Amino acid sequence: MGSSIDERILQTITEKNPKTIEQLVELVGQKADFSEEEILKCILSLQNEGKIELKGTSPAAKSSTYAILSRAYWYWTILIFTGITVLFVLQIPENAYPIVYFRYFYGSFFVFLMPGYALIRMLYPAKKPGNVERIGLSIGMSIALVCLDAFLLNFSPWKITVFSLTLSLSLINVTFATIGVLREVYVPFKVE
Repeated sequence: MGSSIDERILQTITEKNPKTIEQLVELVGQKADFSEEEILKCILSLQNEGKIELKGTSPAAKSSTYAILSRAYWYWTILIFTGITVLFVLQIPENAYPIVYFRYFYGSFFVFLMPGYALIRMLYPAKKPGNVERIGLSIGMSIALVCLDAFLLNFSPWKITVFSLTLSLSLINVTFATIGVLREVYVPFKVE
């Protein structure tokens, strides 16, 4: 049965020249009674055997394309918010009223939401928890991560300072968010 699907896929590619994998799956499914999953598995096996070449399917191309798409809005939001917070915390002095309130505003979200949100996006790349659950988990995990970070900084040579805490939380945010966006790239396309 697998060879008949392979032959049908190769025949469809030469005759119809589909532009996308979705078009190929649709055309092969119209001609024969194969499930979409069977067709996709055969397409991947044909690619692995070198019989067909799928353009734009390298991991680097997939990652860069995904990161540009609007589906990664949360990733860019975390990076921009982290950058703005670091800028405000490191550049605005404590006695610069009323502009110091921007520092407090961004700093509170930076401490109580961002680390946990990035961790939850890393742990659950698919949309398993809903938005309400994700925000609740984010707040709880942020508090835990900040406490652990402060505990580890206390025993490090840098000690707990505004500078060291800001930079370590920035590193946590960017690391977890980057791993999360990379996992989101590969999880939906996983075929088992």
